[in-house]
Amino acid sequence: MTIINCRGVKKTFGEMIALKNIHLDIASGDRIGLVGINGAGKTTLANILFGSIQPDEGSVTYHRQQMKVGYLLQSTSYTVNTFYNMISDNDEFSAGSEFLELTSHLGLKKVQEWNSERLSGLSGGEKTKLAIAHIWASQPDFLILDEPTNHLDFEGVEWLINELKTYNGTTLIISHDRYFLDQSVERILEIEDGVSTNYPGNYTFYREEKNRRLQSQIHQYEEQRKYEQKIETEIERLKNWSSKAHRESTKKADKHVGFKEYYRVKAKKMDNQVKSRIKRLEKIEIEGVKKPKEETKVSFDWDNPVKRGRRIIEAGLISKAYADRILFRDSSFYIQRGEKIGLLGPNGSGKTTLIQMILGKESVDSGKLWVSPTANISYLTQDVTDLNPERSVLNLIEESHPLRDQSSKARTLLAGMGFNEVMLKKPIKQLSLGERTRVKLAQLIMQEQDLLILDEPTNHLDLATREQLEKTLSSYSGTLLLVSHDRYFLEQTCDKMLVFSNGKIQKVEVGFEEYKAQADQKKAAVKDNKEELNEQRMIIENRIAYLLGEISKFKPGDSSYESLDQEFKQLIKQKQQLLER
Repeated sequence: MTIINCRGVKKTFGEMIALKNIHLDIASGDRIGLVGINGAGKTTLANILFGSIQPDEGSVTYHRQQMKVGYLLQSTSYTVNTFYNMISDNDEFSAGSEFLELTSHLGLKKVQEWNSERLSGLSGGEKTKLAIAHIWASQPDFLILDEPTNHLDFEGVEWLINELKTYNGTTLIISHDRYFLDQSVERILEIEDGVSTNYPGNYTFYREEKNRRLQSQIHQYEEQRKYEQKIETEIERLKNWSSKAHRESTKKADKHVGFKEYYRVKAKKMDNQVKSRIKRLEKIEIEGVKKPKEETKVSFDWDNPVKRGRRIIEAGLISKAYADRILFRDSSFYIQRGEKIGLLGPNGSGKTTLIQMILGKESVDSGKLWVSPTANISYLTQDVTDLNPERSVLNLIEESHPLRDQSSKARTLLAGMGFNEVMLKKPIKQLSLGERTRVKLAQLIMQEQDLLILDEPTNHLDLATREQLEKTLSSYSGTLLLVSHDRYFLEQTCDKMLVFSNGKIQKVEVGFEEYKAQADQKKAAVKDNKEELNEQRMIIENRIAYLLGEISKFKPGDSSYESLDQEFKQLIKQKQQLLER
């Protein structure tokens, strides 16, 4: 059953065309992924479907009355006051029990006791989790999720995937997380140049199908060009013949009667054939296969640093806590130059705190953290709101790089990242969050560094930019510390991990995929062992029950009683040992 139709939807903001021609049918139970480059108009379409903005042209028709829509905004859209209202507004959610249960599942404990001070210090992951729990508890018919996995840890992402699989409503998901899209959607809607294109299947199938369609279009276009060139050659040949015929028709005919008329008719015939072929070319131009548009290409260019020394960071028994909340304790590890290390752990485990300690902005409670004094560190934060919203990209370049050659290099770099002259002159507040992240990456690249620390660099970035950033970081010869919950990105860029688990930081000498496989194998072994122990316990308990029945048939002092009682005591001891394992 169709619940929403969009026909010819168009939306502009000033001179900028956000959406040009959107056609969309949404049926009950649909699982749709909405993709496109940064600034393509994905969030604009989500707002139109939600009803918070109206299209300039076209129609949006709702076929279900009183449909409840839940809209998860990007985490930067929420304020402290918003979260305070979520927590205090319990009546809407059966005294808040479901909301509190959901937050607990997501690893947020006792949120009903959080005050404004605690709420003002929420991490990006905690903001996202609170917002998701709030929307989920409202039990909507139609879910719109805008970048739901930004800042979410792996446990949170897996929880959301499992919840979406059992959710009976309709979902529209804006995401650049390829793993998440593969697991949660059954159809992709791409917005490109303001126009929508539909692809069945998940993200991986969409990429394969889009490439297949592109190759097919390239082949058809090449064949069409050959045909056009053939017609153009014929036109040129016919024009030459026509010119000759026109010349001959004007010459004096001394010997042959009708000489002039013959060439006049021939010239006219040639002219008509030329006109016919020109019309054929014009028809091809209007109705034929259009030249395939190349996918947006983004380029990064980090200078390869000169290596100095081997170790760049060394931690010896470091600990860190806030009040009674211990992040990590007695942790030791080292990082060598050129290593690419992913920081892995749940939200709130201390990953960003460790980064702040490496930058010298936080101190260790105990132990020693040594950072090479020759290290040039560049740091990309999660926050994209720290750029002056009133300044243009061009202003930021000129302020940061007053020297002409540096300013020119920055402009060239931004051009490679998809910024044309119009975008360079836009104020930051008019850029999408992904475009702002690209500006911050450009600022980072312009710095001289040999240690890159990237905290959730793929948040808000479109898929093409993520993939190019993966390739660039893979060939980067400096040292990389990366916090990311995009598992595909982590697999491609890091070959070692710093794992935050059970109040410890441990370095593992394998990449994410291998580490995850080992962890899953250990969990499976523990599960199998637990099942085996439960089976042994049940056998012992059944035997104990039997012995109790048999012992009651004898009196103390009987040889049979003593034998059964001894076996009974031995089984009780074995049961206790099993319970302690």
